[in-house]
Amino acid sequence: MDPDVAACLVELVEKTALLRREMQQKQELEKYAARVARIEQKLTALADRLEATEPALAKSLRTAWARPAMSLAYRNADHQKSQDDN
Repeated sequence: MDPDVAACLVELVEKTALLRREMQQKQELEKYAARVARIEQKLTALADRLEATEPALAKSLRTAWARPAMSLAYRNADHQKSQDDN
């Protein structure tokens, strides 16, 4: 997969997971629990399919969903490191 597309996909999953976490903290998640569960099911299916050909991307997607803040922090650190190298 094109690296730019993969990065956009990981960002999309992070943003969705951050929204899910915010809804959970505001106790609004229950209202949308079925929809969020369906999103998680589809994301898991996508990661499972990517596992054979793109294991790093599959891992990144799973991390972005399970721990979006950590995923974002790692991405920001990598970005900062690449800017420091230039």
